[in-house]
Amino acid sequence: MEWFNLGDSVNQLGLLGAVAILALTIFIVGGYIKKMKDSKAEGELTSEDWDGIKEFKNDIPIGWGATYLVLLIWGLWYWFVGYPLNTYSQIGEYNDEVRAYNAKFEAQWQNIDAQTLTKMGQNLFLVQCSQCHGITTEGMNGTAANLAEWGREEGIIATIKNGSKGLGYMLGDMLPLSEVAPGVVDSEEAQKAVAAYVMAEISEVKNTKYPDLVAKGKELYSAATCNACHGEDGAGMGGMAPDLTKYGTPAFVAEVLEKGKKGHIGIMPTFKTQMLTDKQKEALAHFIYSEKN
Repeated sequence: MEWFNLGDSVNQLGLLGAVAILALTIFIVGGYIKKMKDSKAEGELTSEDWDGIKEFKNDIPIGWGATYLVLLIWGLWYWFVGYPLNTYSQIGEYNDEVRAYNAKFEAQWQNIDAQTLTKMGQNLFLVQCSQCHGITTEGMNGTAANLAEWGREEGIIATIKNGSKGLGYMLGDMLPLSEVAPGVVDSEEAQKAVAAYVMAEISEVKNTKYPDLVAKGKELYSAATCNACHGEDGAGMGGMAPDLTKYGTPAFVAEVLEKGKKGHIGIMPTFKTQMLTDKQKEALAHFIYSEKN
């Protein structure tokens, strides 16, 4: 019969376990039946006394102790060496297939041109992101973040006004700067200045719509205590806060996809698993940052 095929290692392990349990059961049950016949009410008593009733000091039966030790060792071996972590599983097969497909996908689109990359990102966005952010990336009237502002000065200004609820950073959520440094960057010009400084001097983009405000933004960056979390260089102090040098680049989008995002109306799950390849994350960034959306 197929289920009794001893050429299958799982069946061999099952049979071995059944034989061992049967043998131990016979040995232990036989020992206790013998004790029931021969044992007498004698032995060392404990010091506890309940109305003249005491109990014997009973050590762990050798059979029980041996059985427990053998099963413990066998269970550890079975889990870490024998079957679950060292043999076939549907999840493992799926993960292997995904890895192989992703590697093939990455190789196929390794030298993709910018226009095709943006189109790929648009298709991915419509499938994975548009349910919350809308097909135009504008967040559907506050349902989710307005990605049309991402990677631009407008995104920085929105964060200055509203704060940010990121995931995975040791310093936690960012409060609106009006609460952190009241009066420092409350004006529209001051907010633009900080955004201009980040885009022109800190971000790898090295470009801003407001070049005349960069010098003022550098002063306000420290005055508004942005450097307290992001550091003087904006690099996030080793992962304590978001790395602003990557702001406006595909690496920034990839980091958010990996960490997930805790917004004001809900949580965006992480895409850290194999759901998206590196090329697909890059494509999403190209679409989000494109001038067409």
